[in-house]
Amino acid sequence: MDIEIPLILTLDIGTSSTRAMLYDSRARVVEGCLAQRPNQLHTTPDGGAEYEIGKLFEGIVGVIDEVVHSAGPLANQIGAVAVDTLVTNIMGLDATGQAVTPVFTYADTRNAPDAQRLREELGDQELAQIHNRTGCLVHSAYLPARFRWLARSRPEWLNVVAHWVSIGEYLCWQLFGQWRVSYSVASWTGLLNRHELAWDQTWLSHLSIDETKLSPLADVDQPLVGLQGKWANRWPALKDVPWFPAIGDGVAANLGSGCGDSSRVALTIGTSGAMRVVLSQNLAVVPEGLWLYHVDKRRSLLGGATTEGGNLFAWLRETLRLPSPEEIEKTLADMAPIAEDITILPFLAGERAPGWHDEAKASLIGLTLSTRPIDILRAGLESVAYRFALIYRLIAPHLPLESTHEIIASGGGLLSSPAWLQIMADVLGQPVFTLVEKEATSRGIALLALETLGVIEDIMTLAPATDKIYQPNSSHHAQYQNAIAKQVDFYKRLVDVDSE
Repeated sequence: MDIEIPLILTLDIGTSSTRAMLYDSRARVVEGCLAQRPNQLHTTPDGGAEYEIGKLFEGIVGVIDEVVHSAGPLANQIGAVAVDTLVTNIMGLDATGQAVTPVFTYADTRNAPDAQRLREELGDQELAQIHNRTGCLVHSAYLPARFRWLARSRPEWLNVVAHWVSIGEYLCWQLFGQWRVSYSVASWTGLLNRHELAWDQTWLSHLSIDETKLSPLADVDQPLVGLQGKWANRWPALKDVPWFPAIGDGVAANLGSGCGDSSRVALTIGTSGAMRVVLSQNLAVVPEGLWLYHVDKRRSLLGGATTEGGNLFAWLRETLRLPSPEEIEKTLADMAPIAEDITILPFLAGERAPGWHDEAKASLIGLTLSTRPIDILRAGLESVAYRFALIYRLIAPHLPLESTHEIIASGGGLLSSPAWLQIMADVLGQPVFTLVEKEATSRGIALLALETLGVIEDIMTLAPATDKIYQPNSSHHAQYQNAIAKQVDFYKRLVDVDSE
């Protein structure tokens, strides 16, 4: 491969690992320039999910060291550093920049009762206004409930903390001595007024949070340049190149999947799942049940995430003691829809989009003496597809005509099962394209950096290749519409009633 410059060094700081990679100006991976360190998420029986920032930062420095060393003379051709991080995360630092708290993640549910109390205090009308102002619902994944929990459980931390920052902001502080957060990462907190692109004053007054303890906001085209002393000495090839503010990993995955505008919808299923589309406009009203984050000042990300995905597939396979994946796939491929017989509410870990019921439980309805384990598995896969169909219905009014947009599938949970891909196409009633690109997240931030530098005109210029296309079966699609209505009916009877 002829390497085209400038090169982009990418840092993908994810839930399970931190990865550094080198891309050329055609968004191609430079062979041999990849490093990865595991990230250890500490969980507690009461729902805690947190990191120790010292170990995270050590891993970030380590992967940069490895890639810069592996690049050799090519390191001098690096034109920018691009970063994405898991979102939402938050930690408290004192006035000297030392950690007071661990890094709390979106997966930490110890604040779920606080989210519920906030919903009760605010009422439906104000909740709708908050959703529309911030693009986020009141939920344990976002910071309003996190700050309420801190005030209730650890008020002493609130008195000591001088800066509330995310992992990406901490990186800026360590390397450049400056606080800065992108609109993208800020939009995932639930505290950004998306219309004004400013911290939401109404929320801050509710939470008694001083805006001076939050970082200044910046767009992705406002990089930092000039590493501080020891880092400039450690990485001389990087000391004078622009370091772009971190963006959310979900945005990066969309961009790297070739879903950089409304012509392509990203459907990703790993352990959990998400369906997202990049819009060139900031919607006047956020659709009920969805979130609306920022890519940058001019583009937004509309979609919904689910707690269920590959985790349900794996749980059913293990619990039901099913045969090998190869045998499962062969049997599923020969089966007709099970929709008319079994209905599943697949909420093993609560519900996110579109209903956002934290305490929702899974239900299995319609078993008979003739029901086989493989029938339950297929019903489970169909049930997850129904949840995405509901999200898709909310996204669809903001897309081009059906004939001019594509659904791009990615994620190991979905791509590992051709039968599930066919179910998804049948349920959605749309062709589903599988993605060839395996490094979508890192590639996404490389593309955004290349666009910002002016190396490429637009992210979609270098859309990745797709592989197999799964065409919908119209007869199955009709059956599945009835099954979705059936699932929604059971949802209203069981989940909505339990949450009242």
